[in-house]
Amino acid sequence: MSHQTGIKANDQLNKFFLKCKDGHVRVFKVAIEEEQLVLKEHKNEKHNWEKDFDKYVIPLIEENQPCYILYRLDSKNSLGYEWLFISWSPDTSPTRQKMLYASTKATLKQEFGNSLIKEELHGTVLPEVTLEGYKKHKKNVAAPAPLSSREEELQELKRTEINTDISINTKQQTLGGVSFPMLESAQDAIKDMARGSYDYIQLRIDIPEETIHLVTAENISLEKLPSKVPLDTARYHLYKFKHTHEGDYMENIVFIYSMPGYNCTVKERMLYSSCKNPLTEAISNLGLEIVKKIEIDVGSELTEQFLYEELHPTNTLYRPKFAKPKGPPGRGPKRMTKNH
Repeated sequence: MSHQTGIKANDQLNKFFLKCKDGHVRVFKVAIEEEQLVLKEHKNEKHNWEKDFDKYVIPLIEENQPCYILYRLDSKNSLGYEWLFISWSPDTSPTRQKMLYASTKATLKQEFGNSLIKEELHGTVLPEVTLEGYKKHKKNVAAPAPLSSREEELQELKRTEINTDISINTKQQTLGGVSFPMLESAQDAIKDMARGSYDYIQLRIDIPEETIHLVTAENISLEKLPSKVPLDTARYHLYKFKHTHEGDYMENIVFIYSMPGYNCTVKERMLYSSCKNPLTEAISNLGLEIVKKIEIDVGSELTEQFLYEELHPTNTLYRPKFAKPKGPPGRGPKRMTKNH
């Protein structure tokens, strides 16, 4: 996975990572300063994690300044204590700051240790990062996930009492297309993209298994986007297009279906085309809003102007009437002819 910012932990923070996992440190705050991840503050435990939570976390929050907070829980896994990763990105902070912290989060998680992070909490207003806000978040995550279109179809079949031998893992063919299940890694990447962790995701269909797999999830610039499109196979892409429109800064998720013409087999072309609509519905159900769906043949089509015009097409409000060209000068008056 590549990282757009290239920002990494400084030496002091790396040494603290080793020390803080001994069970004494309860919480610490990390910020970005001078293009480095730096340790701002830390506190040792006093009580259990619930009693310490608001007392320690709330004072670390600055109203207009993003930061990362790692809070140690009392539970353990095979590698040690488990941690809650809090990403604080207030709406009132500058857009550039929010983008910088969002694109550096994956680096911090990796350098600290992904396996030690039990849960993540993203906050834009203070109530979201209190103990009560964390408990609400856990309750929402534990709630049954929205049914996918494939699962809704199954329920509809049961309601209408149609005898059919079909299971939750079976592909289904409807008027809207064929729905293949997504692997958990693909679902997790889409959820992370919705939280701001990634700018780009690529998905593929495993044709023999009839499942949808994650190819890559990363942060890339628009200039590198065309190079991600294969020349010999179809793919699905999700890209966060960052741009300004009429003076407003915008970040829009674009779903791109790339099909390199007849370099693919007939079966591959049919499956990718049929799976497209059910897949975009499933992506929306995972919390990622798709603003525009685009189909391309080759990656070179993905220019900034092309994406902008797809998202903000020009409406022609006035179309001039066709003007009949004038005849040659000096032709004289029209002649009248009689019908015999």
